[in-house]
Amino acid sequence: MENQAKTIVTEFLKAVQTGNNAQLAALLSPNIRWEQPGDNLVSGIKNSAAEVFGMVGKMFELSANSLRLTDIKSVTVNGNEVACLLQWQATKPDGATLNVENIDVYTVNNGEIVKARVFTADIEAENSFWS
Repeated sequence: MENQAKTIVTEFLKAVQTGNNAQLAALLSPNIRWEQPGDNLVSGIKNSAAEVFGMVGKMFELSANSLRLTDIKSVTVNGNEVACLLQWQATKPDGATLNVENIDVYTVNNGEIVKARVFTADIEAENSFWS
């Protein structure tokens, strides 16, 4: 179970880095629960893959398509949960930048990511950037 969960999440993160939307859609449960931290235009709970893709679309819109997962620092496993330390960067057209570490915790069941909880190292920076 642990190896499968790690493999699924690693494939998901690589698809994020390469922009492989078909692979992303295949790895996310249609009924995923995604918890995005903060008080901004993209934060809150998403209750489907469609809502997650809508959130990501808004992130790309707000960042002028500059949002990038620049580093996968660690991928750790406990049963069907996978915690990842990730580095994200983005720049807005007005010059505002985001350079933040997140810890994402993914839950994998039946070969799909069914839950994601995102923790940010700098909530103020996230709120400012995504507002």
